[in-house]
Parts: sequence; structure tokens; C-alpha cells
Amino acid sequence: MTKAEFVVVANRLPVDRTVDDEGSDAWRRSPGGLVTALEPVMQKADGAWVGWAGQPDLDAEPFDFEGTHLVPVKLTAEDVELYYEGFSNDTIWPLYHDVISEPRYSRVWWDAYVRVNQRFAEASANAAAENAIVWVQDYQLQLVPKMLREMRPDVTIGYFHHIPFPAYGLFSQLPWRRQVLEGLLGADVIGFQRVADAGNFARAVRRQLRYDTKASGISVPRGDGTTRVALAKAFPISIDASSYIELAHREDVKARAREIRETLGNPKRIFLGVDRLDYTKGISHRLKAYGELLAEGRLNVEETTLVQVASPSRERVAAYIQLRDEIELTVGRIDGDFDTMGHTAIRYLHQAYPREEMVALFLAADVMLVTALRDGMNLVAKEYVASRVDNRGVLILSEFAGAADELGTAVRVNPHDIEGLKDAMMRAVEMPAAEQGRRMRAARRRVLEHSVEDWSREFLDALAQFRSTTETDR
Repeated sequence: MTKAEFVVVANRLPVDRTVDDEGSDAWRRSPGGLVTALEPVMQKADGAWVGWAGQPDLDAEPFDFEGTHLVPVKLTAEDVELYYEGFSNDTIWPLYHDVISEPRYSRVWWDAYVRVNQRFAEASANAAAENAIVWVQDYQLQLVPKMLREMRPDVTIGYFHHIPFPAYGLFSQLPWRRQVLEGLLGADVIGFQRVADAGNFARAVRRQLRYDTKASGISVPRGDGTTRVALAKAFPISIDASSYIELAHREDVKARAREIRETLGNPKRIFLGVDRLDYTKGISHRLKAYGELLAEGRLNVEETTLVQVASPSRERVAAYIQLRDEIELTVGRIDGDFDTMGHTAIRYLHQAYPREEMVALFLAADVMLVTALRDGMNLVAKEYVASRVDNRGVLILSEFAGAADELGTAVRVNPHDIEGLKDAMMRAVEMPAAEQGRRMRAARRRVLEHSVEDWSREFLDALAQFRSTTETDR
């Protein structure tokens, strides 16, 4: 088996399995910022990517795809139900998002999580060359760093946490809190989206494990009585801004943006929401605010439309089934109350779209609504900003999204404050072009100055620096 100097470990491989026109199996690259960010690094380092192929009970041998060695990890249908849909998305996800939905604590789910993490750790250990760098991604694999360190003490391990890390008062609910913290501390560098997330993690370590935590690192005991240092730090993720700018300049995309406005009846203002269908995104809150503005006569359906794109997500998890029903009922009620023959209050689209269509929507939208109740980063906010090459449009951004730390000229809101959200929406509708331009130019400057490649380089530079300073103490 090929051994790699650089190994990425993620729940999913960067490819999707498809069937071509002749009925043969084929692989195609998955869309997504993580794939874009790591592709140059993977190819330069002759890297390997360990992950699930996305289909249960699929036996696939390691293979090469566009310069990257891919190592599939098999998950059974039961693994998907218990480890992924269960513990990852019905325990960790709601707990780490401030218990917006109630987490469920199942010992059977936990046992599956441990079992699958062990499988990922073994595959990673087998794929890594001597003294390799292994970068583990996200909350589905929080136990892998420690497991991997026990198997391969020679490798340098990084871990990046893409979602929020909760305050200790919430995290302490988790029955397996010590195991999770110890699992993460198997890494040399543990990255988070926000400074607050790194702080929450360090506090949890102090409270639960009683380890010394400093800005320079966390002292982690070894089995032989000595200690090593693990660094917990914020590395905010970003996007490939250049690809959005390129699309925004294309004549066919600009023509599509004009066509979208015409299809909607050429309203004076278009509000846009683009989210996975998830209870953390605050979709219900923005619908409520918009419906009240129409009812109060502050907005008029002849002049404004809200387009809500809600891409399907975790459709077998009960909380998501219920959420979809609630949102569709709300949309139906508002449209029933306010639609006219020529204008629709809300255009609701429960589907995913290619990037070209999304950029056209960004160009067509006067106001972008990002009302997350809790979000690690929210890259849609950055995608909208990058796409607005005309320096127009208004971004309404939840203060509970990581992007709020960087995009300081957005109109910030507390989405729980419906009256405040309504006022922010009216402020956006009435904002003069000069103020839009000033705010958007500053936001675009930040997004352009810090790309997703910068994010991956900064993390790997920190890992390399950490490795060189601790090499004699490994």
C-alpha cells in the first residue's frame, strides 16, 4: 500500500460515486471548500485522503484520483445509523450548537462512534509514512487523534473543528466528555473557527481534566510521567474567493441574475437566504420577521420577495423531518396571506444548486439574510460578499456566526430578537447606495485578503512549526 507524507482524515472522501451513461461505476470530485483548500497541498505532498465513500456497505479498495491517493473506510448501514445519524448528528451536533435542539445520549450510539473512530484511526495509521503529518477533520472523528497517537507516536497530528465548541456548562452534559477531550488532545495542534471556541475547549480541559492551559499550549500527560504540549488556537476558515469573482464577471451568470429578477416580477428588493435545512440556521426566525413586516405594511409583496434556498440535509433524522414540515407550513401560510396573482411573498426552494446558479442568485439579491442561531463560520456570508463585484447589496449577519468576527461592516443582528431583525431588514432595504458600497468594499477586502488556501497554509505552518520545536521532545 502507498504510504503518504501528508494524510487528511475526514468523514467523507473528496469524491462521489456515480454511474456513467454506460452503467459503469465512476468517481467525480465533490464540491466543497475543504476539497478546494487541500487539493494543492495534497498534490504537492503526494498525499492521501482517508474517508467514507458515502454509500453504506460499499467495499472499495484504495485508488488514485486526480493526483490524490484515496483510502475508503467502509461503513455499514448500521454504522451510518448509529455513528453518523445517531451520535454525530443527534448528540454532538445539537449539543455543540447550544442545545437548540435537545441532544440524545445513547450508549449504543457512543459505542458505534468509538468503533468507527477506531476504524478511521487504523486506516490513517496504515496510510501514513514514517514521521508523516496527519490532519483530522471535524466532530465526527474527535477520538481519532488519541487513537492514532497510540498506534503511531512518530506522526504529527493536527485536528480542525469546523463547528462551534460549546461553553463548559453545556459540554459537561456529555456523558463521555473526558473521552472526547482526551481524544482531541491526542493532536499536536487543535484548530477552531473562533477564539471563543478555543477558549471554551481550554476551559473544558481545565475543569474536567485539570491540565495546565496557557496561550502557548496545553500540558498533556504521557503514560511515562512526562508531559507534551498541545496547541489549541483559532484558525478561521474561508473560501476560494477568486472562483466566485470569476463567475460573477461571466456574462451568462450576469444574464441569469437579470432573468431571476424578471422571473420574480422585477421587485424593488429581493431578500435571499441560502442554507442547509438545519435548525441552527435560523430560517424560521427570518420567515417570522418577514411575515410580520408584510402584515404590518412595512414591506409590500408587490415590491419585495424573499427567496429561500434550503438544501436537503439529514433527511432521516427526526428533528430535520419536523423542521422541514414547520418551515413549509410557515411558507405556505405567508404566501397564502400575501401573494397576489403577479407576485409571490416567498419563493421556497428545497433543493441544491450548482455554484453558477448560486452566484447568479447572489448577484440578483439586494439583501442577504444570514440569521444562524449558532454557526462555526457560515461560508455563505463570505460567498455573497465575494460575488458582489459591483460593491452593492447588504449582508445581514447573525452575531452568533463565526463570520461576524471578520465581516465587521455587515449589519449585525441577534436573530432571537425578532423586532431587531425586522428593523435590520428595513434598514437594509432603505440603505443608500453609497453606504452599501462602503460596507461591501470593506467586507470584500477581508474575504479577498484571507482565502481558504491561506487558512490551510496557516494551519499547516503552525503544525510544522510546532513539530520542529517539539521534535526533540516527542
